[in-house]
Amino acid sequence: MTDKVKGPASYFPSIEKKYGQPVRHWLDLIAGRPDEKHMETVAWLKAEHGLGHGHANALVAHARAGKGI
Repeated sequence: MTDKVKGPASYFPSIEKKYGQPVRHWLDLIAGRPDEKHMETVAWLKAEHGLGHGHANALVAHARAGKGI
């Protein structure tokens, strides 16, 4: 029996499919902006990289929680 992925990581397959980059790419970009507040980084991903709000928020939440892939 496999456990269903929950939380921000549940968005990862659709993020990779929609934006054509592995999740590691996005997490590395976020890691380069450690001094920003959560929503500042979400806004940056949306404005500069065209991510939707839910996808950007999920990536930032996952990165800020310090979880690996």
